[in-house]
Amino acid sequence: MRNAALVVLCLAGFVGRPVIAQDSIPVEQGVRIGITYAPGVRPGMLVLGGSGGGDRTTALDSARTIITRDLHYGDLFEMIVLPMGDSLSLTIGRSPGEDGDTAASHVPFVNYALYRVLGADYAVDVSVDRDSSVVVTLHDVAGELTKREVRIPNLNPNERDFRMRVHRAADELVRVITGVSGIAASQILFINAGRIYRVDFDGHTVEALSPEGQNAMSPVWAPDGHRAVYMEFQEGLGPLFMLDLDTGERRVLPFTQESLNFAPAFSPDGGTLAFSRAGDDGTDIYAYNLADDCCLQRLTVGGFSDNLSPTFSPDGQRIAHVSNRPGTPQIYVMASDGTGQELFAPFDYGVSGSSHAPEWSADGLSLTFDRDVGRVPQIFVMEVAGRKVRQLTSLGRNYDPTWAPDGRHLAFVSTRTGSQQVWIIDMETGAVRQLTRLGEARLPAWSPRIPERLN
Repeated sequence: MRNAALVVLCLAGFVGRPVIAQDSIPVEQGVRIGITYAPGVRPGMLVLGGSGGGDRTTALDSARTIITRDLHYGDLFEMIVLPMGDSLSLTIGRSPGEDGDTAASHVPFVNYALYRVLGADYAVDVSVDRDSSVVVTLHDVAGELTKREVRIPNLNPNERDFRMRVHRAADELVRVITGVSGIAASQILFINAGRIYRVDFDGHTVEALSPEGQNAMSPVWAPDGHRAVYMEFQEGLGPLFMLDLDTGERRVLPFTQESLNFAPAFSPDGGTLAFSRAGDDGTDIYAYNLADDCCLQRLTVGGFSDNLSPTFSPDGQRIAHVSNRPGTPQIYVMASDGTGQELFAPFDYGVSGSSHAPEWSADGLSLTFDRDVGRVPQIFVMEVAGRKVRQLTSLGRNYDPTWAPDGRHLAFVSTRTGSQQVWIIDMETGAVRQLTRLGEARLPAWSPRIPERLN
């Protein structure tokens, strides 16, 4: 059994290669090149751009690149790439003012007829106003009308929150088109060489968050998107730490200081923290009331069995977890107070092996986990209503899945290219892309959509 306590002990000797930030990601196959359009099931998306001059051009180019990548990686659109590059998009996209400036204060010339020939159902124009605001305008090509204009005031590529503000603009475009916000304004935590790292949805801005030389494990996002809890192995103990992701401040949770704790999970309202705790008679799941700062409750009584990896249902009423009470670790479910424990994900004795790392999707319809198939872990998804299980991966070793906030994408760890990296799969198209490119990446955790912090 991949007992989490044993994994913690192994970390003491783990050394990884330095992290290399991703400055660029190659365009994936499937992006339409040129102006030949073959109708498909996804609407065509054309991203245009004006010019600004000087620093405004830098902001414009950066914002346009990020928005294009966000829309592409969301897997909702067929992205149209113009054969002559940005110069053609400038020519066909905007009508210059008398001084040659193409700022948003001038009325743009929207060539809907040409966009239709290019195969676009939607066109996004990214420009910079005279006050250095980036203006993102969404056009409905079929309806020949402007659907939405998003203004990002005083956008400076050197500001720390530059990328997140642009990601939120891209998500707003998706919301207007589909009715549901995109997932560009989300991030993923993962472990490398005993440290917690954070990376943007598109694979950029890799940043270390926990101290060097520590053995961190099991990061999990708080529902507010601005805090995380993780475990740190310290001389046989494993206290949990609360980390403020904006300021970097961290504090130990006092009720975990004298024991070995791991795999924390927040309730949807953020008021309860569930986690596994190792003891002399096995490993059990506990819950602590963070809202009232009291009342540690034991939810399972293992009797020399191991109960691991709790994950709350979106309504907070149930907790799925791993238990080895049937002999091999499998996915169980119980009420949030520990009652009504039962086998959750069906399995075949002798056909499939151990199951680990369950996580409930944000819409409550699915549960993902990894399961050994021929002693090789693969990613599975179960439809909660009918408890129907299907296998998603088969190439390499694949494990530790985590849901995107849209319930459509999964991040997971895979060895398919030789090293252990985080990958993302689109559940509907089957498209797979590599997120990290570093020594060894482990234990990813996908954030909710991250809102602006109010204080």
